[in-house]
Amino acid sequence: MSEKKTKNFILRIDSDTMDAIEAWAADEFRSTNGQLQWIITEALRKAKRLPKKKMGNSDELKDFRSTK
Repeated sequence: MSEKKTKNFILRIDSDTMDAIEAWAADEFRSTNGQLQWIITEALRKAKRLPKKKMGNSDELKDFRSTK
């Protein structure tokens, strides 16, 4: 199994927004970093900007069945 590579970067964010993210993260039992990753991933998913995942055999079979 391959590991996902991560990239580090600095994010400047106003204190009110950061306070809101920290509170949201606590409500969801996530770290602040985890919450930011989730927010970004959800925004990318909704905008259909995430790279397409490679389908496994079971996914290919489901897609094949749904076309018939």
